[in-house]
Amino acid sequence: MASADGKGRLLLVRHTESSWNKLNVFTGWVDVPLSDNGRAHAKRVGEAMKGVYSVDKAHTSSLVRAQETLKLVMEGAGISGIEIVEDWRINERYYGGWQGKNKTETAEKYGADSVHAVRRGFSPRPPGGESLEDTCDRVLPYFDEAIEPELAAGKTILIAAHGNSLRALAKKLLTLSDEVVPTFEIANGELLVFRYEKDTDSYVREEAVQG
Repeated sequence: MASADGKGRLLLVRHTESSWNKLNVFTGWVDVPLSDNGRAHAKRVGEAMKGVYSVDKAHTSSLVRAQETLKLVMEGAGISGIEIVEDWRINERYYGGWQGKNKTETAEKYGADSVHAVRRGFSPRPPGGESLEDTCDRVLPYFDEAIEPELAAGKTILIAAHGNSLRALAKKLLTLSDEVVPTFEIANGELLVFRYEKDTDSYVREEAVQG
């Protein structure tokens, strides 16, 4: 079903607090659930969205914290009966040998500057892991192939994903440079809304409700 103005809408929400967010560790692809606070927050995000957006389809990652967020957001918003696609290509950045390691202790071991360069740089990789550039290289083709055609048809698409996979999308949606995109922040549970302008093949950020 197309939106009222015939233009596609993209709703992006970062997963709410996971059980590891409070521990200050690199999570990456480790499959941890939401915390109790995270579950309650996701429900509030959905409640704020209720009656504001008519969602046609949802996409999420293969990781449970994003899947739980999507489920609870949809419950809170009263969204049901839509297709949900789960795909690893919108997983969080893979942190390799740093996964499960405390961020402060990792900085002490490898050097604060080196860890900062990986976390807030575009090309540097953690040992055995992905750079933000690598993450973009899997997220953006998936978006172009599986999601943008639906936006071009005027549909409203909800994506529940992760800080770095959403940062990768922001690179395209906001035309951010390699230097700027690593500094783009989206908080746990924050909702971003973009309108797709088919004539110019561009995106306009709109004001979003917050839970």
